[in-house]
Amino acid sequence: MEVHLSQLLQEETSAQEGERLIRACVHCGFCLPACPTYRLLGDELDSPRGRIYLIKEVLEGRGGLVARQRLDRCLLCRACEPACPSGVQYGRLVTVTRPLVTAQSPRTPVDRLLRWLIGAVVSHPARLSQAVALARLLQPFLPARLAAKLPSGLSAPPPLALRQGHPRRVLIVPGCAQSVLSPATHLSLARICNRLGIEPTFSPGSGCCGALFHHFGSEERALRQIRRNIDVWWTELESGAEALLIPASACSLMVHDYPELLGNDPAYAERARRVAAAVKDPAALLLSEPIDIPIVPPRQAVALHCPCTQQSGVVETLFQRLGIPLSPQTDSPACCGAAGAYALLQPKLSGELRARKTAALEAGDPAEILTANIGCQLHLASGSRLRVRHWIELVDEYQAGALPVQTQGEKDALTVPNHVPNHG
Repeated sequence: MEVHLSQLLQEETSAQEGERLIRACVHCGFCLPACPTYRLLGDELDSPRGRIYLIKEVLEGRGGLVARQRLDRCLLCRACEPACPSGVQYGRLVTVTRPLVTAQSPRTPVDRLLRWLIGAVVSHPARLSQAVALARLLQPFLPARLAAKLPSGLSAPPPLALRQGHPRRVLIVPGCAQSVLSPATHLSLARICNRLGIEPTFSPGSGCCGALFHHFGSEERALRQIRRNIDVWWTELESGAEALLIPASACSLMVHDYPELLGNDPAYAERARRVAAAVKDPAALLLSEPIDIPIVPPRQAVALHCPCTQQSGVVETLFQRLGIPLSPQTDSPACCGAAGAYALLQPKLSGELRARKTAALEAGDPAEILTANIGCQLHLASGSRLRVRHWIELVDEYQAGALPVQTQGEKDALTVPNHVPNHG
């Protein structure tokens, strides 16, 4: 697709990159059926091809308002990328040009305030914890769509007892939202690592991976968070941690993008590559290890939601190896509608996508729904009659159920360290 940059954008590096990325698009339309919003709305301007055309118009100096509105409806699930025969980097195109679109059509003060509040609270675990506590007190007075987002049954997870002195060590990154809203997830991952003879440690001062501000188009704020994370994790990797385990698949994908985001930063480019290379999917770790610990699989099948941000088939392969049965699902858009802050900013579209996804997941009458991302977990739970949790928790639960009862001597060999993550 041809692009002729407007005079004002000739020297803008983001506009130049946008022009290069758009030129790869041949306008074939293979992306349309892969796009959840197009499948839902049937409007080409709510498809990748339509949005690429709108970005082209912005780069040429026109069409800012329509482009911003339609890009705001994009989930950034990137389902269009594997469907594209020309290899268009749609996700990169949207994120690099979003500031240009917003500059041409500024947001309203209310919209800017809402995004600022989401970023200020969700990306900071201590603030998020306080906000959730306050929201619980005010839950009867909250709008229904916000009240539904509050997870039920939040309670202190059981103490974490781990054997010490393993020859191998990994660094677990609890993240921001997960560390507050689903701490059982990373504690289950720590117990699984421990059973494999790998010492788990939690990332000190763990916070946001940078995805939230990156998707908002606040690139400088995102890069500040990314550099801070690299500084923290680099110390752990240098001291012997063999891998970074990130239970939230969206955060894991974001960290994989660090080298591209910091490719022109001489102080961080090489470290960003090393950090990204150290990230390992928890399911991939389990598949690479000899699992000698037996597992008592559930009798009733479970439904597995594969987030847009996770490599398809990895958890399914692990479950097949462990003998965990999966229930059949009906066809639905790949994305559940969570997409980071999308569920708060686009509640109607997000709710419709969730309804389709939960119907598909519940069709096989599963015992529960499992996923690999905290955003999907919370979003699906707010619209499903079933329990929704991270698949790691189920594996931990059934591994523990298969272990013999410990003797007192074995219990004495366990230590319970004070490592509730310090998020700063």
